[in-house]
Amino acid sequence: MYSPPPDPDTEQRMRARHARAAKALDVRVEPGGEFWGWAGRTLGAPARTATGQRAWLRLVSSPQDKAAGKLWDGALDAQHVFGDLDGHRPALLAVHDAVDDGTAYRAELSVRVDQPVLSDDPILQRDLQLPDSWWQDLTGTLEKLAAVDTDRIAVRQQYMDRAIPEFVGIPAPTVIRWTAAHSDLHWANVTAPLRLLDWEGWGRAPEGFDAATLYAYTLLQPGLAARVRDAFPVLGSPAGLTAEATVCAQLLQTVSRGDNLPLEDQLRHWSEELRRR
Repeated sequence: MYSPPPDPDTEQRMRARHARAAKALDVRVEPGGEFWGWAGRTLGAPARTATGQRAWLRLVSSPQDKAAGKLWDGALDAQHVFGDLDGHRPALLAVHDAVDDGTAYRAELSVRVDQPVLSDDPILQRDLQLPDSWWQDLTGTLEKLAAVDTDRIAVRQQYMDRAIPEFVGIPAPTVIRWTAAHSDLHWANVTAPLRLLDWEGWGRAPEGFDAATLYAYTLLQPGLAARVRDAFPVLGSPAGLTAEATVCAQLLQTVSRGDNLPLEDQLRHWSEELRRR
């Protein structure tokens, strides 16, 4: 999803640190294709290694005292656990850390994904015609991901206990099974052929969480939303109720803060369906 450059001071600082990281990792940044993350927290750009390998150099910044934990280490942890996930995850090639004036910087050099993401926005705004092989790759990849044992946490029980009653209107259902999840599976994080991008937040979540997340971001396209449900039978089942209620609550909470407003009506309809189950 496109995000404009931040304020001029942050932009200048991030560009300088990005250039230093490129030098430290012995890569050459290529012009064009620059990508800014939210509020200038990240800056990515295409690059080439000294051997000519096409790569992507992403710089993340954080206050030094917060440069730890799940989000900070997500990509590195994912590389250690999954590697390239049978070609469906861009492998992490190198990491470089630096600290300057109370701000920590992590540069992540990954294999470049040349295919564009399927949507510039997490919310899918148009229909997509994806072959059966793509759906098979997606379901198979998520099955391998779900089978991993991890102590990383993507969704906390305390959040579900609080948010589901508030935003969906039912008591938080019992989690039948916890599994590893990407936890941010939307259309701006996938490509065709299949690559799953942005592994910052992966960890344990209720079974079916990734499927429910992708479904939520597909609600403006009823035909494709039905295809998501067909691909993931956990949706609509007792085992998947917690995941669906959690994702619905999360997005309704963002709506209450002024985000994801195009989904509001569909999310409220979904919450009504969940209350009837």
